[in-house]
Amino acid sequence: MSSIPILDLRSLTKSYATGGNQLTVLRDVSFTLAQGATCAILGPSGSGKTTLLGLAAGLDQPTSGTVFLNGISLGEISEDERARVRNAQVGFVFQNFQLIPTLTALENITVPMELRGDRGARELAGELLQRVGLSDRADHYPAQLSGGEQQRIALARAFINRPKILFADEPTGNLDADTSQRVIEIMLELNRTDGTALVLVTHDPEVARLTERTIRLRNGEMSA
Repeated sequence: MSSIPILDLRSLTKSYATGGNQLTVLRDVSFTLAQGATCAILGPSGSGKTTLLGLAAGLDQPTSGTVFLNGISLGEISEDERARVRNAQVGFVFQNFQLIPTLTALENITVPMELRGDRGARELAGELLQRVGLSDRADHYPAQLSGGEQQRIALARAFINRPKILFADEPTGNLDADTSQRVIEIMLELNRTDGTALVLVTHDPEVARLTERTIRLRNGEMSA
């Protein structure tokens, strides 16, 4: 395993100009995450969790501070280069699944590989469907799937490019307790078997406890 952290955040601050004033939503946040490790970003609504995830993934740029993703300083490369880094190394799972309604479960999973022009997408998608326990749903459309099944399809899609790190933003926010536990268990199992690091944004302390480390945010700052 590489000695370079998969994620190294240094003094991240994010501010917005609003009504002639500066609104700081994240202030001086620093932490590192080792290759293959798991952490939760825990905090109430409005604490800066999603802002931090966006900065860590290179979807947004900090007002000050530095993000290193697998040793690459995201602030020193162009937006096109950041997009290439994300495509090669990052997976995403969101609260609202973001499946394409006109594609089947299998087709939704293959999208990232097909966009890269990789062959063998359907075979790998079939393997991932089996790993998330939905081989019998391959030809179903999102509207024919439960919320938990849709999130498991979204997980399979996130892993098809074999990312080095997965960012999950409230992945169980729309699910009941039992379904949430199943989705998190599958996510952590994929993490272990594939060696993918995990950054999990949640407001639920029970979900956060399932990861190796918890980063607590309150009013945009790290708290004990």
